[in-house]
Amino acid sequence: MSKVLVSIVMGSDSDLEIMREAGKALEEFGIAYEMDVTSAHRSPDRTADFARKAAGRGIQVIIAGAGGAAHLAGVIAAHTNLPVIGVPIPSTSLQGMDSLLATVQMPAGIPVATVAIGKPGATNAGILAAQMIGLSDAAVAKKLEGHKEKLARGVEEKSKKLKGSGG
Repeated sequence: MSKVLVSIVMGSDSDLEIMREAGKALEEFGIAYEMDVTSAHRSPDRTADFARKAAGRGIQVIIAGAGGAAHLAGVIAAHTNLPVIGVPIPSTSLQGMDSLLATVQMPAGIPVATVAIGKPGATNAGILAAQMIGLSDAAVAKKLEGHKEKLARGVEEKSKKLKGSGG
């Protein structure tokens, strides 16, 4: 097994269905990852300990998903120099807007790269982590090129299909 480079954490196991999308994206690029649950509010010491030790374990990027008062990514970013990507989870009646604002509105000096709410955001978090790793890993960079080419081909195919249907 490859060395784990990305840690995907979530505030609750109820976030797993969404956060699996980040793992699927990483798998597409052959990047090994781990998944865990830790909470900024229910287990603050565990969360701080995780963040402080991640780089020493070889982790290069942390993807953190949380809903509601989504402070997980920010708390992790406060305790590490690794890049942190926040995935807002739509877990309340506010449909993730609360999570988005809690994740994206970090004070100057403690950045969290924040992606879209829910599954699309988790997918993009995995791709963004791959792009970060691809800066120093030629094999991952090559797979990212292939990914962009596949996206372009998909648009071309849809265009031809639409034009061919008389639409």
